[in-house]
Amino acid sequence: MKSVSPIPLWALTQWAPKPMIIFHLLPAALWQAQLADEPYRADSLATEGFIHCTREPERLVVVANAFYRQIPGPFLILCIETERLTTAVRWEAADGHLFPHVYGPIDWAAIVDVIAFPRNPNGEFLPFSY
Repeated sequence: MKSVSPIPLWALTQWAPKPMIIFHLLPAALWQAQLADEPYRADSLATEGFIHCTREPERLVVVANAFYRQIPGPFLILCIETERLTTAVRWEAADGHLFPHVYGPIDWAAIVDVIAFPRNPNGEFLPFSY
């Protein structure tokens, strides 16, 4: 019988699926006020029952310019790894798109990056890459 060599770990990671990242925007001041020992709770969690997110960076720019352009000051983007969330994510349709809605607070372990949301001098949000 021919023996089979084990596959090296580095070879397996080349084909492993990448984690799904979803994005949530918020004013930098709200993030700076966030308590380090509490999971993140957007205001919409209390008012609508979920936290708004998107999977598409381009869609986040459209939403930001439609709803937040007139709000002055810096904004941030939370980059959230869905596999690390301990609350439910439901993909729900709105405006012809599917959006991931997080139905509970977001644990710190799920926030894998926080990046500045670029804006021009007129307040327009600009495309970003992640």
